[in-house]
Amino acid sequence: MMSLPEVEEVDGRGLRQWRVRKKLVAWERPLRKSDLEALGLEPSDDPILGVRVPDEGAKLALISDDPDAFFTTPHFDGYPAVLIRLESIAEDELRETLVEGWLEQAPKRLASEFLASLETETG
Repeated sequence: MMSLPEVEEVDGRGLRQWRVRKKLVAWERPLRKSDLEALGLEPSDDPILGVRVPDEGAKLALISDDPDAFFTTPHFDGYPAVLIRLESIAEDELRETLVEGWLEQAPKRLASEFLASLETETG
């Protein structure tokens, strides 16, 4: 996450958050009691990460494509973010999701410059 341009890691109530120009991209998100009840799960120490996505359609597509890694809770209904079970996702898939979240939150010019640099690297 820190390899993306202008990402800052900040403390948000004792949990790490990653922001680009103060806009939230990803954050540590342990499941709350209400989340566990809604999902019918037992408490676990498995790490969970929240990540911004473009819209509800993108969130539902991720969940549909890989429900072992991606999920949501009622708390996030109507909000463009997906939750990720870090122990259930491949590293490349996680990176792709984080980059997409960063692109969603980064200023347009910064995002364009980043994408252009990727094209130059692969070009």
